[in-house]
This record gives sequence, structure tokens and C-alpha cells, in this order.
Amino acid sequence: MSQRLIAEGHRLTILNRGVTPVDLPDSVHRLICDRTDARQMHRTVANRDFDAVIDMALYKEHEAETVVDLFRGRVDRYIAISSGQVYLVRDNANRPYVESDYDGDLIPEPQPNTYDHEEWRYGMGKRAIEDTLYRAEAAGDFPVTTLRLPMVNSERDTFRRLYGYILRVQDGGPVLVPQTPNHPLRHVYGGDVVAAIMTLLQDGIGQGRAYNISQDETLSIAQFLHLLGEAIGKKPDIRYIERDTLEGRGFLPDCSPFSDLWMSELDNTRSKEELGMNYTPVSEYLARIVAYHRENHIEPPVSYRRRKSEKALGNQNK
Repeated sequence: MSQRLIAEGHRLTILNRGVTPVDLPDSVHRLICDRTDARQMHRTVANRDFDAVIDMALYKEHEAETVVDLFRGRVDRYIAISSGQVYLVRDNANRPYVESDYDGDLIPEPQPNTYDHEEWRYGMGKRAIEDTLYRAEAAGDFPVTTLRLPMVNSERDTFRRLYGYILRVQDGGPVLVPQTPNHPLRHVYGGDVVAAIMTLLQDGIGQGRAYNISQDETLSIAQFLHLLGEAIGKKPDIRYIERDTLEGRGFLPDCSPFSDLWMSELDNTRSKEELGMNYTPVSEYLARIVAYHRENHIEPPVSYRRRKSEKALGNQNK
């Protein structure tokens, strides 16, 4: 995102905690701040003016309340990155989710201190954020748009989830995949998220609207891995293992993060009709990502450290 804005001549300010090293031109202004601390945010931002704000890391309701206080009446556009998980806490919503599925009954709160509870909290948190922002928009002087994203695949994914699959296919060993629930995959390429943001900034459309940003293709995990194998030049050796076995041995989510129980599947029709989005085919963006990893030295992710044990289990289940 930063590189695209710089390339198109925008004056860019980045606000973050300053923990992760970044390679940016001197023209980019840096603001160091913990955005979860409302007092820090006010001290850092209150006397500055911006044409637009792109909020990539908004997770808590009180953080949304802070940005409303700071930017109401002071920005022309406020674009907030949300999540397809806002639909996963809905009760009886059907895949693939459309934007109108946001409204309706919610599932009961799962038992605390469980994985389901953490994922539920994330989805509920994103909903609380959106509700706060759109209340401010309805009251006036807060021109917000939210983009709801599924799993994002990109060359610079800091979680290196796709890279883990690349390494497993490249080494020729078994790729362990849980047998259930086998949710269809409908991810999005990071470059397409950037394109959506640039369209909102340049065309001035979409105020007060939420958009699902998602690839066109709906794929099974096996279809996705075979497309990845084509980009790599090696057929993946997929082994289906009972989920309880993989969880019991501590292999999930590392061995197959795209098999998560909380995986959204989004309909992108509104974004295509209203924003004119054209999504990059999966085979095309996978080829780009594989080429990037071949051309750059990137350390294997932590999720790859038990690869020897994965292979042993997979070879027991031929």
C-alpha cells in the first residue's frame, strides 16, 4: 500500500509503534504511537490534518471511538479494514456471505478460554468497530468506508502462511490437511486490496458503504494446493488426516492454516458493481508470490519447524 501511494505522488504519513523495521523513502513522515492508548493518539495526531486515513489495524471498540473523536470533520475519507469474520458470528447466515448478511441474530458466546471464544471475540470486536464508525457516519462529518477481507495472500505476508505451504510442496513431503470441515477457500490477493483502496481514494465513491473484497474463484483446499503446485512445478502430496489427530499432536494450524474452522467465504458482487473491481485470478497471483519467494531469501516460518514430525505422520497415512 505504501509503495503504491508513494509511486502515485501522495504525501504519506505512517503511524505505528515503530517496532518493525520498514524500508521507506525519507519523504514518508513517521509518527510513533501506540494506537491502543487514546491519550497517546490525541497527543500525536490532534494537531495534524490529513486528506484521508487508511486504518489497517483497528481491533477494539475503544480504538474506533478514539479515531471518531480525532477525525470527525477533519478528513475527506476514512477507510477502515475490517474482516469477513463479522459474518462468522452471525446465526444461520449462509456462505458465501453478502454484505446484507451483517444484520441479524448472533451466535451465543462460546465457552471462555477456548479457541472458539477467541475467534468469536475477534469477530464481535470487528462488528463493534464497524457499528461505532457507521453511527458516526450517520451523524455526519465522518465519511467512512469499510472493506471486509477474507484471508489475504501476498508477497509480504508477515505471517508467512502461504510460504509454509510453498515450502511443504517444494520439499516433496506430505502436506497434512484435516478431513473436516473442508470449508471452500475464497481468499484475496493483497494487490487487489490495494486496488480497492486506491479506487475509493481516487474516485470518491463508497462513502457509508461496506464492501467484501474477495477473489472470484471458490476452491477446495486440494484445488488451491494443486494450483500452488503448478506455480512451483511440483505436484503436492496431500494427505487427509482426522482433525482430532492433527490437533492432538499440535500440528494445527501450522501444517494447514487455510483449513481453519473460522474461515470466511465472501461474495464480491457489490465491489464489482459499485467499485468496478477486477480480481486477479488465483493462478496468476500464486505465480507472482512463488516467484517473489524464489527471488528473495526469506527465513522459513516458525510453523515449519516440526516438518520432520509432519512427514512421519503423513507417511503413516499413505
